[in-house]
Amino acid sequence: MNKKISFLIMLLSATWAMAQLACSTAINLSLGSHSAPAVTGTPPTAVCGLTSAAGTAGLWYKYTAATNGNITVSTVISGQNVDTRLIVYKGVCGALTCVTSNDDFSGYSSEATFAVTAGSTYYIVFDNKWSSSAFNFTINQAVVLPSRLSFTSTPVSVAGSFNHCIVDMNGDYRDDIVSVVSATQIVISYQQPGGGFTNVTYTIPSTTITPSWSIAAGDYDNNGFNDLIYGSGSGIAFVKANSTGTGYTSDRKTQSFLVQRTNFIDINNDGKLDAFVCDDNSPNRFYLNDGTNMNHNQGGLGDFPSGGNYGSIWIDYDNDGDLDLFIAKCSGGGSGPGGNIDELHRNNGNGTFTNVAATANMANPVQTWSSAWGDFNNDGWMDAVVGINSTSNGLSKVMKNNGNGTFTDVSAGSGYDLTSASSREYVAYDFDNDGFLDVLGAENNIMFGDGTFKFVKNANSYNLSIYDRPIGDLNNDGFLDIQNGSNILMNNGNTNKWLKVTLQGTLSNRNGIGARVEIYGSWGKQIRDVQSGVGFQNMNTLNTHFGIGQATAITKVVIKWPSGLVDTINNVTPNTTLHVVEGTFLGTKDAENAQDLFTVYPNPVLDVINFKSNKNFIPVDAKVYELSGRMVLQTKVDKESVSVKQLNSGNYLLILTDKNGKIHSQKIIKK
Repeated sequence: MNKKISFLIMLLSATWAMAQLACSTAINLSLGSHSAPAVTGTPPTAVCGLTSAAGTAGLWYKYTAATNGNITVSTVISGQNVDTRLIVYKGVCGALTCVTSNDDFSGYSSEATFAVTAGSTYYIVFDNKWSSSAFNFTINQAVVLPSRLSFTSTPVSVAGSFNHCIVDMNGDYRDDIVSVVSATQIVISYQQPGGGFTNVTYTIPSTTITPSWSIAAGDYDNNGFNDLIYGSGSGIAFVKANSTGTGYTSDRKTQSFLVQRTNFIDINNDGKLDAFVCDDNSPNRFYLNDGTNMNHNQGGLGDFPSGGNYGSIWIDYDNDGDLDLFIAKCSGGGSGPGGNIDELHRNNGNGTFTNVAATANMANPVQTWSSAWGDFNNDGWMDAVVGINSTSNGLSKVMKNNGNGTFTDVSAGSGYDLTSASSREYVAYDFDNDGFLDVLGAENNIMFGDGTFKFVKNANSYNLSIYDRPIGDLNNDGFLDIQNGSNILMNNGNTNKWLKVTLQGTLSNRNGIGARVEIYGSWGKQIRDVQSGVGFQNMNTLNTHFGIGQATAITKVVIKWPSGLVDTINNVTPNTTLHVVEGTFLGTKDAENAQDLFTVYPNPVLDVINFKSNKNFIPVDAKVYELSGRMVLQTKVDKESVSVKQLNSGNYLLILTDKNGKIHSQKIIKK
């Protein structure tokens, strides 16, 4: 009797295993969880928009809808790490039509949500393009969420495999697309004033590497044209624009190491951009800019001996005017115990940094490759979403900045406590321009913020790669778009209003990287830090974007530059781009500070300008700049006066440095 039962079980198992190997024998599915055997059946012939051709084998299932609605098929299951790919059809065998498809929805898992009609049959097929291993999957009625924002897929002609850089490359402050074809060629798709792109190919001396792990952009020689840094599995290279932005040279650094995130940042605040580079296997590297060369340094900014450094991001978390460093850590690269503890390095203001993650409550062991930083509740302090790339050490963390150097975990009830989906890339932008930051991250979707640390994802995920998805305004309409290889997800927008701020540094680096931009209105205050290199590997726009919802006025915009200067612009019109050259809108705060310390006279001045000091202010050095940013005079202060006789008539910016190294500014008029 037992033998008969065993034989029957074996027979049923064999029948089940054979039944889903072709369209004609596809197994009927019910809602719930299912186990799939090894993928050995007939492969699908149409891949329904996937970029890679069909595998050599497939598994076939079918689902007949009982009611109208939405169905989700998913292999996103905690602890499962099988690389699946999913295709859905409707119709009859021999005459199937595409419904949807998905590859790498979260990590290596696949997931698709699609509308179904009562009585219709849908064929669900998994192929072995990446793996033939058995796996588990679910089919469930999808919860219909509100559609917060839509995108239109717009083809764009790009070259090469490395399409993860959006940044202005010709100095017009419109976002362009950079495509790295090889170690000797890039193609730049320049955004045109009337819409669309013009492609220009540039040959460069061989860098010997490509940006296979990350790319960042910034004008590190302050000539008005952005340069690039490539991060690869064997080190970095700089790609430098010439003085007209019409050609590029390369500087391949000799250090060989596994690169993760790269950033341009003025580490020592001397007005020249340096480069920071995450090392996966040792202490981090950084390259200090002496005005001619980018010089290699190691240590002092993340010294865990065996690395594990993945997603670096620079933010001013303590509002002291200089950028600090957060490193999303992973135990990859063999970094061993402790290699996955996140680090927060406070900028001490003197060229040194201190890891304060433990005391700040940011030393999380989350398995993460990147974090999204921004002021999610608009209280003037930078918060963080530390996103998971694996559930092995828990779910994503939502961390509220308390304004006293510490953070509180507010993940419970945030929406991130309800999902185990993972991603490499987490970035914070206001995609729907409602005045609250959102997060593009796991599930190829946007988690829309409401200003209270609660996030809701869009009704449908977007057709995106989980890797290459740089962000910028690619049609100059004030709504942020997402590039995905040869497609742009053009943001269809809504009636919400916006402001775009573009910067030109004079005392600070040309891009204004490290500046804090604040806008004020009926909503209170919003802030952004200007950053090069956010998320894990992409380069997003250097222009600063704000949404203001239905507000009709912006009462004030404040730019706090790395130099210490503060520009204030009052009564800014919504739905416009505001371009600010450092020092041309010196605000009341600067004037008040300067007048408290010294009085400049005469002003306007003909020959000699004098200072009447207050509060023991003793000026020792003076620099005078044209409002374009060009320095025209540098001299020591002699007996509280400076000769400006040689200057032409016009408006200038006077910068005084006192005996304590503090910088103070004043506009002057030369007669």
